Amino acid sequence: MVGGARMVKFVSLGSGSSGNCYYLSCGDTQILVDAGISVRALKRHLKDKGIRLDSIDAVFITHDHADHIKSVGTLAADYNLDIYATELVHLGIRHNYSVTTTIPASHARVIAKNQRVCIGDLCVTAFEVPHDSSDCVGYRIETPELVFVIVTDVGHATPEIMAQISDADYIVLEANHDEDMLMMGPYPAHLKGRIRSDRGHLSNREGARLIAEHASPRLKKVWLCHLSEENNHPELARKTYYMVLRDYGLIANVDFQIDVLRRKQPGEIEELT
Repeated sequence: MVGGARMVKFVSLGSGSSGNCYYLSCGDTQILVDAGISVRALKRHLKDKGIRLDSIDAVFITHDHADHIKSVGTLAADYNLDIYATELVHLGIRHNYSVTTTIPASHARVIAKNQRVCIGDLCVTAFEVPHDSSDCVGYRIETPELVFVIVTDVGHATPEIMAQISDADYIVLEANHDEDMLMMGPYPAHLKGRIRSDRGHLSNREGARLIAEHASPRLKKVWLCHLSEENNHPELARKTYYMVLRDYGLIANVDFQIDVLRRKQPGEIEELT
């Protein structure tokens, strides 16, 4: 590390409707974004990466759907982790069938959108994201070295999301479905309508256009997250991004890297510079 810079690390521990959980650290500060996988799987995945669950400093929640909050109660009650979420998301968690352990009041941290929360070397700002949950946010996570933005479960691109992407070094962005696969697939019409709505999910093509039109020259990497098992495929998502970016004069893996996060398996720890 040059000039005392602190190492920043990222790993996806699960990304999709089966469960979402992301790990980010800077120096000695370690957080999770979402906790939609079982505690047993979370402990196993972290142990495989050489990380202890009891070393995590906080958990930030994007929204109150089961695949993002399954383990929050247990993490708070049994592992004394503070759970950060908006007031509406906390309310949704308390009424969600998938959360069988209540978050103790002492570990329920209420955050407001567009207000910075600093924990050690990480400063986290929640921002509005349209989705059909009680409330939904993305997170801008800043370290002394870089800006990391995560936006998952996105109904449509908003000016606020565009602004957050416009100066990010690293981005995790939803690539939920391929539009043709969704429309030709087995889902009933009402579910297809929900997914395509302004409070549903972002398609490969929509996400690629968002990146192509608003990414900063400083962008280094985009991870595609929350792929549908029925309506998408990792290589299809990747190829769609390549084609859309090329239409804008951008070359994937030259101008910036593109990677696809696995649904049910953790990725490798990546060191961010």
